[in-house]
Amino acid sequence: MSYRALITGVSGFVGPHLAEHLLDCGDEVLGTSPDGAWPDTSPETARPKIELIAWDISRPDGLCETSRQTLQRFRPQLVYHLAAVSVPSDCGEDQPTPQAVAVNVDGTRRVLEAAAALASPPRVLVASSSHVYAPVEPRSPRVDEHWPLAPRHGYGRTKLAAEAAARRAIASGLDALIVRAFQHSGPGQRPPMMLPQWVVQLTRGGCEPIRVQTLDAWIDLSDVRDVVRAYRLLAAKGQPGAAYNVGSGQSRRSGEILELLQRAAGANRAVVELRPGRKQDPIADIARLVRQTGWQPRVPLEQTVADTLAWWQRSAISG
Repeated sequence: MSYRALITGVSGFVGPHLAEHLLDCGDEVLGTSPDGAWPDTSPETARPKIELIAWDISRPDGLCETSRQTLQRFRPQLVYHLAAVSVPSDCGEDQPTPQAVAVNVDGTRRVLEAAAALASPPRVLVASSSHVYAPVEPRSPRVDEHWPLAPRHGYGRTKLAAEAAARRAIASGLDALIVRAFQHSGPGQRPPMMLPQWVVQLTRGGCEPIRVQTLDAWIDLSDVRDVVRAYRLLAAKGQPGAAYNVGSGQSRRSGEILELLQRAAGANRAVVELRPGRKQDPIADIARLVRQTGWQPRVPLEQTVADTLAWWQRSAISG
């Protein structure tokens, strides 16, 4: 079955991948960006096929009348709410920054209100994060959707507040669900996220050591192309009002990921750890997602690393 789908934040990292997947599935796609324009870094393949409207969700008046009318005419059946300040370091160490609150919390509320106000309210998928979960111990890092919610930093706090806004909308009758995405990477992702930060250092050439936070971080890292498949399946089949983990379900060590990258690049650069020591992130229990949709990750980590490296190498040549 095909759908009319609205993607907020379509011009970010995940948005173009989701748009391409939806188009491949036969969906019609309308996208939003704060200024209604594609950045130069957006994939050229998606641009001609997707109408883009201006919607600055951080502002009460961020949706102009022309954009509102376009949205009403489009009559989305599904809304994928991706727009966010998504780099944790941009959101405040302890308490969230005003911009993070304006976009991630107030902006989510505005998207939910706009969806509810449409003549035929669509289903809304709210993209949250594994950062909402309480810390885990290395001996038991796996978390399901019932794990305690206790974010430690500003980003996770805004995402938990966005979830609360979604639950209020659900209680008022809106069909919505929450996805808690674990770390994901792939072509088009930019620093300061972990993998592209390393790739950029390698593609600059030279023999300077690669600077990393730690080689002993244990994380759940998925390919963005797997993540967007999960999003569409959940939008179509997910339980109303439910939350779903979206991750690989595997624990991978950052040092292992760097080794894969060096091998793919044919490099053997020295490494400097800026904050050495073990760091344990939550690892996704994806049983609920698999049970509901049949989804399974398809893209191996080696391919994620190689494709991300190739994307940056092409960007360096074209730039």
